[in-house]
Amino acid sequence: MIFRRFRALAPAAIAVAAMFSVAQGAWAQESARVKFATTAGDFVVEVYPDKTPKTVENFLQYVKDKHYDGTIFHRVIENFMVQGGGFDTQYSQKKTRAPVVHEGREALAKGGLRNVVGTLAMARTNDPQSATAQFFINVKDNAFLDPSAQSFGYTVFGKVVSGMEVIEKIKTTPTGAGGPFPSDVPKTPILINSATLVK
Repeated sequence: MIFRRFRALAPAAIAVAAMFSVAQGAWAQESARVKFATTAGDFVVEVYPDKTPKTVENFLQYVKDKHYDGTIFHRVIENFMVQGGGFDTQYSQKKTRAPVVHEGREALAKGGLRNVVGTLAMARTNDPQSATAQFFINVKDNAFLDPSAQSFGYTVFGKVVSGMEVIEKIKTTPTGAGGPFPSDVPKTPILINSATLVK
């Protein structure tokens, strides 16, 4: 009798387990938020693994590894973008992992974000497959950076959801030469004290 009762419950238990497994998969695709505490103020970005899974995984791993802590915004262009995540206060480039695969075109096909004001994108060299840890935040609509059939463009993987006034403040900071860079370096260093996963 007891044995039959447990046998009757088994399909329900399996169904619940399956539902839990599906839910776990869905949670893995939910957006995450990262708080940047900087010497110019704090801001929070939201990233979207459903659109750019490899890029987001790469970025969040750098956050978890504390890679961004102690780095500076080393390139600031008021009518373009602010860039950071690669150099310390002595302009020494931090060691990174292997580059992450470029996902820009695939992201747009999934309804991903474009390079508009407040969006977060991967910085890279002329090689589309060279992005590692550095990122930039668009401070104007930069359609020419969007991926297309003719160009890889730059992968947008998130956006600023609070503290955009801090980014506005950073973009207007006076710049000049600094370290190995001939221009666009804030004269007063803007330091990322910490980058922390908050969701």
